[in-house]
Formats: sequence, C-alpha cells, structure tokens
Amino acid sequence: MSEVATALDRDGGRASTGVFAPTTVALLLIVGILGFAGSLLLGAYAPDFRSGRNAGAHALSNAATGFAGIVNLAGATGRNPRILRTEAGWDTEDLVVATPEHGNVDMSSFMTMRRGRATLIVLPKWSTVANEDVDGWADIVGLLPASDPARTLAPATALPIARRPSGGRPLRAVDWAPAALSVGAPRPLQTVAPAALVPFVTDAAGRVVLGRIGRTEVYILADPDLLNNHGIRSLARARGALALLDFVNSTGAEGVAFDVTLNGLARGRSPLKLAFEPPFLAMTMAIVAALALAGWQALIRFGTPEPPRRAIAFGKTALVDNSAMILRKAGREGALGGRYAALIRERARSLLGVPARLTDEEADRYLDRLPGPSTFTMLVAPAGRAGHRDDMLAAARALHQWLWEKTR
Repeated sequence: MSEVATALDRDGGRASTGVFAPTTVALLLIVGILGFAGSLLLGAYAPDFRSGRNAGAHALSNAATGFAGIVNLAGATGRNPRILRTEAGWDTEDLVVATPEHGNVDMSSFMTMRRGRATLIVLPKWSTVANEDVDGWADIVGLLPASDPARTLAPATALPIARRPSGGRPLRAVDWAPAALSVGAPRPLQTVAPAALVPFVTDAAGRVVLGRIGRTEVYILADPDLLNNHGIRSLARARGALALLDFVNSTGAEGVAFDVTLNGLARGRSPLKLAFEPPFLAMTMAIVAALALAGWQALIRFGTPEPPRRAIAFGKTALVDNSAMILRKAGREGALGGRYAALIRERARSLLGVPARLTDEEADRYLDRLPGPSTFTMLVAPAGRAGHRDDMLAAARALHQWLWEKTR
C-alpha cells in the first residue's frame, strides 16, 4: 500500500502527464502576470492618460469653445506653451492662463498661489453639450446665465457681466497696447462693468473686455471668443490672441502655461502610483526580483529527489517502526537505557574477545581495564538511571562512541 498512486493511461499503460502541458501552464502564468502588472499600471496612471477630448472649454479641447488652437499656435510661434496638470505647477513665474468652465469652480487656492504673478483668467460664456457624431466636438446650447461668470472670483472680486450685440465693431485698446488687440468684437460680446477692473481693452461703450484687478498682475478676459478655437479661426483674431498673451505676459517670462486642473483634468497622486516612481521604484523592483527568484525556486527541483515512502513498511522495518511508535506513545523511551547498555556489553564481549565464562559484573571490570578516557562502568551507570528520552539518548551516544573507539 503506497501514498503515491501510479496513474496509467488506457492505451499503453504509461504514466499520465496531467491535464495541461508544462508549456501551456508557463504561458498561462506569463500572461496572467503581465495582465496583472498591466492592470496595476493602468490603475495608477489612467487619470494621466485622459486626453481631454470631452468637448470642454480648456486647453486640451478641440471643441469650438476649447483652447487647444491657441496652445498649438503659441508653440508654433516660439512662445513655449505647456499644460499644467498639477497644482504644484501654479508656482511658476510664467504667465498662467486659467479657463474655468463655470463660476462655481473654487479659485481660492489658485489665486493665493498666483499672487503677484502674471495670470490671465478667461471667464466662461457658452453652455455646450458634447457632439454625438464627432468625438471631441461640442454643440452650443446657448449662453450661460450672466450670474455664472459673474461669481468666478466671488466674493473677493465682483464681476458684473453684461451681454450686448456688438455688430462686429472693432474693440478699443489703450494707447500702449498692441494694435492687434483692436480686432472685431465677438457676437454677442460679453463684458464686465468698468468699475470692477482697470480697463485695457473695451468696447465702444467703454465696457471692459480685458482688464486688470486693481494693481495686481491678475487679468480678466471677459469674452473667451477672443482666445478659443472658434474665435481664432480668422487671421486677425489669431494675431490678436497672440498679442493678448504677449501683453499680459509683459513681466519677461519665457513661456505660457495653460492650466487644466481647474477643469478637472489634474494628475492625481496615489499610493499605487508612488510604487512606480522614484524613490520607491527601487523597492518595487527589488520585490519583483525576489518574487521572480521565489517562483523560479518553486519550479526548479534542487538536489536528488527522494523516493516516495510507503504508508506501511515491509517486514522487520514495519515491526521496528511499530514498536518504536508504541514506546513513544507510552512515554517509555527513557527506560530503554539499561537494555541498550546490555546490548553494547554483548557486542563488546564478542568483538573484544571477553572470556565467555565471565559474568556480567566480571565482564564490566574486564572492559574497564581497556585503555581510554572513560571506563565502561562509568558509561553504563547513566544509561541505567535514565528516566527521560533525552538522558537515555545522551547515554546511548556515549556508549556507542566508546564501542566505536575500541573497535576501530
């Protein structure tokens, strides 16, 4: 009877090789590991892969109300534009263009970070929905309520909004502003009341289209159509948009940054993402290497394989094993010391030529006269007194060593 069953196939009596071949199992493991690693990476970086093609009014949008056009145009004309997708990016001396899509966007942290630095805030104007036929395009539903852009900087700064037909008449810029800012006004034109801002570009009635908040470096563009994709479709508007960026970026900064964090497109931080970035990337690679080595050790056999053992041994081995098990369960192993000493005595008598006429006591004295550091009687006494398994084992080892030294 054996614990290891031998499986035979029906045809040739050969051992069965299992349901899957080793190559199949290896491929399944590789695909599973790669899939798991890929899911972790996508889970960590999926927010960063968002393209921004959601028909919104931000710097990644190709919709009519988006600002991807001015970003590309600024790049083509050497103005070094970049997209800010983290709040830490607000801490820059470059001009930062913010395009909140609604007036209820929290601007407090942004305004605090940008204090004293050139900043252009483009007010929202249009209400849109995503175009169902073309990905990234938007359909204009109508104008947002005037109260929506009016509360963009509330309550710190009130921005009374007005919309009027402009007839496409040219805007009026201050004398020191670039002439390209005097472009035809959008239709309809969204403006801010003159008392709210320091005017730089106005309509014919003096209402502010581009203004500055007091003596700060924060500029407000009331009408986004002067900068968005729909507005710069004409050459004059495109020139005016570049001139506008240069005008508000007069601090000498080397680039223009377009923020999309206020549009919900920020790159988030997560514990999972930290595992794939320095300095924790080294620890992640060390863990992966340790797991790979552990898997390799599990797959590769080391050393000579041990043959399977029978559940019940043959013949004398079975008898010895059963007797040892009974003694062990009865707790009588310590009482075997005297019997083991008697066994060693009998072997010594036959191996060392002890006269057969001698009794056990006389044989012990005979064996004591043999040269060596220990006498036989000194080793027999602890074996006879042993009451614990460990004591008996120590005495038996001493007797075995004594006999080995005398017979070698």
